[in-house]
Amino acid sequence: MAKIPVKLVSWEEVVEWTRLLAKKIKESGYKPDIVIAVARGGYVPARLLCDFLGVDNLVSIQSQHWTEAAKMAEKAIIKFQYKIDLTGYKAVLVDDIVDTGESVRLAKEFIEKEWHPTELRTAAMQWISSVAKIKPDYYAIEVKEWIWFQYPWTRLEDITQFIRRIIKEELTGKTNKITIQELTQKFKEWYGIEPPPKYYEEALQNLQQENLIQIQDNTIIIKT
Repeated sequence: MAKIPVKLVSWEEVVEWTRLLAKKIKESGYKPDIVIAVARGGYVPARLLCDFLGVDNLVSIQSQHWTEAAKMAEKAIIKFQYKIDLTGYKAVLVDDIVDTGESVRLAKEFIEKEWHPTELRTAAMQWISSVAKIKPDYYAIEVKEWIWFQYPWTRLEDITQFIRRIIKEELTGKTNKITIQELTQKFKEWYGIEPPPKYYEEALQNLQQENLIQIQDNTIIIKT
């Protein structure tokens, strides 16, 4: 059993989930004039929704809760606040996933207060119903048990953070070296997936540049 269950998401799945999301929006009779992406995770789904719904207008707002892969910050924040006038516009606010729901909730409150759309509805590819504090108006899939969806647009970022977490929480102070194969095995134990080879190699290079580790042949030297 993985410590932190992870699902590697493919681009094909993203397209199909977003197509299903668009279908549900259409079937409800709602016709948004503008799509608002919750940055950063909502960018790709939002752009795909524009395509599937035939919407030209697309803007974004950065509402952030997860500051590290599978590890939450204390609270959600709106970064780079700005104002636009959406009076007369029906809008749909799109994120990749609603897990805690804090990012979407905060973004929705800000948009309604500062941007004044005529109507604002929320949408996401996944809704983790067991932990989310809100339910989006539209979702493609309900997820009943928490899992970390590892999307293609954060592949390297997440893999780097996953390895960093293993090093800091399990290895630092206990050992100063580990083979690449041994670390790969620990990665599987922690996350239940095999790290994609190209991303795994690049992630290790990133951590070496951070001076967290040093790679010598097939051995990883952990710096303290």
